[in-house]
Amino acid sequence: MPCPALPDGFDFTDPDLLHHRVPHPEFAELRRAEPVRWIPQTGNVAGFQDEGYWAVTRHADVKYVSTHPELFSSYLNTAIIRFNEHIQRDSIDAQRLILLNMDPPEHTRVRQIVQRGFTPRSVRALEGRLRERARAIAEGARAHDGPFDFVTEVACELPLQAIAELIGVPQDDRAKIFDWSNKMIAYDDPEYAITAEVGAISAAELISYAMNMAAERKRCPAHDIVSTLVAAEHEGNLNSDEFGFFVLMLSVAGNETTRNAITHGMHAFLTHPEQWELYKAERPVTAAEEIVRWATPVVAFQRTATQDTELGGKLIRKGDRVGLFYASANHDPEVFDRPDDFDVTRDPNPHLGFGGGGPHFCLGKSLAVLEIDLIFNAVADAMPGLTLVEDPRRLRSAWINGVKELRVSTAG
Repeated sequence: MPCPALPDGFDFTDPDLLHHRVPHPEFAELRRAEPVRWIPQTGNVAGFQDEGYWAVTRHADVKYVSTHPELFSSYLNTAIIRFNEHIQRDSIDAQRLILLNMDPPEHTRVRQIVQRGFTPRSVRALEGRLRERARAIAEGARAHDGPFDFVTEVACELPLQAIAELIGVPQDDRAKIFDWSNKMIAYDDPEYAITAEVGAISAAELISYAMNMAAERKRCPAHDIVSTLVAAEHEGNLNSDEFGFFVLMLSVAGNETTRNAITHGMHAFLTHPEQWELYKAERPVTAAEEIVRWATPVVAFQRTATQDTELGGKLIRKGDRVGLFYASANHDPEVFDRPDDFDVTRDPNPHLGFGGGGPHFCLGKSLAVLEIDLIFNAVADAMPGLTLVEDPRRLRSAWINGVKELRVSTAG
């Protein structure tokens, strides 16, 4: 099988690449000819003081790495596949306090605590309130006379309100969460003029906000998830620091990703009008999962090999970084029939948009699916004639499939 020819210096984590497109043609070629491929990096562009990473592009291999944390660590170099060349190692190591970047058994301990907030019962308890919020968001957007930005008017609102509802953040503070989380992940996009230092300050402000909330709930418990997670710390709950980092993770994992899934989903509907007509008529419950597969908001995370091992016929050395390209796995023709078609009736749909299984499978999957389902039902009711005005403006990022602006109109 011939090795695929990629241009010299081609790097799947180059933020200029994702600024313009997800590299699906290159992913397809690697899946066909070299599903585990070494991608060299020079000049410390990713911040790890190494020579590059292995790109893992097949669904089966991404699942294998995800479900073998004893071989592939999230802790050693974190799950973020690319920072920037100026980051200091202690700044990378500090992120090990986030659940996303832990390994068992510490990961197991913290996850068992925080998953109390994401039980089916907890999510069902939110459904009625979130349905009303989704309806209000869609009806508010419908009031625009002319074109408007779907991202700011619709897509960002329900995820923020859901997080606020879940952990008891006053709705008036949701704009702060939005601003802090944007700054934490926008360091690669010059339009935002966000430096790594500004991102770090935003992270610190968010953590401080959450820690103060935890301290307040310890003094005066309320009937909310914060009180459940932080009360009686000696009985196995979170301390204030741990809660602060948990909220930081939620602000990205539960806000940025769901917002981008909703945005990409709306763009997919408007560029596949037959699917929008089908959705409006039938409201298939399978739609949310297909939207996540299609969007794959996190293009890639990484792991680091804990020992020499083999993957896809390649020898992975201890200490090598391994990129898990979910965007590629979610278009693997070995798993998905017609993977390049947007099909909201697709079933089964074993996509990896919530991770490849294993200990880091998305904690908030059920909440995210609920939010996506509620907002598209609300949009279909309130704005059935929504039309696309301009192509989306994409985020410049190394690992997030993000959209900054999607101009739409209710005329039509």
